[in-house]
Amino acid sequence: MGQRLTQIATRTGDNGSTGLGDNTRVSKNSLRIHAMGDVDELNSHIGLLLCEPMPDAVRELLVSIQHQLFNLGGELSIPGYELLKLDAVLALEEALAHFNAQLPTLQEFILPAGSRAAAQAHVCRTVARRAERVVVALANQDALKPTPQQYLNRLSDLMFVLARVLNRYRPEGGVGDDVYWRSERLKQSTAD
Repeated sequence: MGQRLTQIATRTGDNGSTGLGDNTRVSKNSLRIHAMGDVDELNSHIGLLLCEPMPDAVRELLVSIQHQLFNLGGELSIPGYELLKLDAVLALEEALAHFNAQLPTLQEFILPAGSRAAAQAHVCRTVARRAERVVVALANQDALKPTPQQYLNRLSDLMFVLARVLNRYRPEGGVGDDVYWRSERLKQSTAD
């Protein structure tokens, strides 16, 4: 890694460029910088989600994900470097299987709503999808390992599942549920 910042306002980016971890400079509007920014935004949204009440297992998972997202950002900042390993993707797949097994089958599409924690998890899901799209675009332009793309894909799926888990979590007691889309199909099945 490059040097750690000791001075935050360096003024070196005033011309619209920024430095990468390998000391090259690129436009702040490059796909690589967009990808790094989306991953950073996703990590910040997960930090906001962590301010909410949640089961300990979900909290531990999200903290672990924050560290992996930092690795992903580091990998994106150093072209050709690998920080995010395949076992990080496998850990997401295990978490997906574990948490999804606890949930009832979906009856219909759900809205990104419910508890504040669940709604924030849906924000994380959508930011992960955006980050994935930019990483895909970057991979079409520059050589990237497949792990970042795979990680973001699994993470967005996991955030959907965790939103459902968080909608059911009530520390004060009781059980919540998903907020279903009011589709014609659902109206007919409940009327029958």
